[in-house]
Amino acid sequence: MKSRWAEEKRAVAEAAREIAALGLVAGSSGNVSLRLEQATEREGPLLAITPSGKPYSTLRDEDIVIVDFDVEPVEGELVPSSETLLHVGAYRQRSNVNAVIHTHAVYCSVAAVAGLEIPPIIDEMVVYIGGAIKVSEYGFPSTQELADAVCAALGDRNAALIKNHGAIGVGRDLRQAIDVCALVERVAQIYVYASLLGKVDTLPADVVEAELAMFRMRQGLQ
Repeated sequence: MKSRWAEEKRAVAEAAREIAALGLVAGSSGNVSLRLEQATEREGPLLAITPSGKPYSTLRDEDIVIVDFDVEPVEGELVPSSETLLHVGAYRQRSNVNAVIHTHAVYCSVAAVAGLEIPPIIDEMVVYIGGAIKVSEYGFPSTQELADAVCAALGDRNAALIKNHGAIGVGRDLRQAIDVCALVERVAQIYVYASLLGKVDTLPADVVEAELAMFRMRQGLQ
């Protein structure tokens, strides 16, 4: 029997394979989810998410798991990602977020391990991410503590670094979330290299303010 969410499952599986191809994750690390349209109030909010421990290179559409916001299974045979609480937290906090991607990209992880917030250093990070990329407080993996800490660091921006762990990128859809994650990794790489040269110049404050206005307009925050 064809799944009611066949297209959404396909989109999540494709996104997972794409971030693996981009080098933002390896093996079964990281996770991808998509908020599902709520058919009825009685049904409650749902999300489609990658399973735990399944390598992205062999991930199939039918491997994607459907759960509710209490992480109770709705459809699928596999165990949902161990970081499902993080995804639920982002959806609860941000009604304009419909896709969440958690990566273990190298330069993001370098900055996260060093506890380095990345200031506004290139224009597109302000326009598409929302300014500085903050680092969360440490939280033990797979816990509500981690979810709360990361959501606090995320705020109304589209990305955050997860202390000693990796990064998170969000978007109105999977395409935007993938693009945000790729941009965060590029920004982190630029920041690490510039720091090694001994000089990091941030964007002028008036430029940041103008570009934040563009970000807010794109996000529907004005």
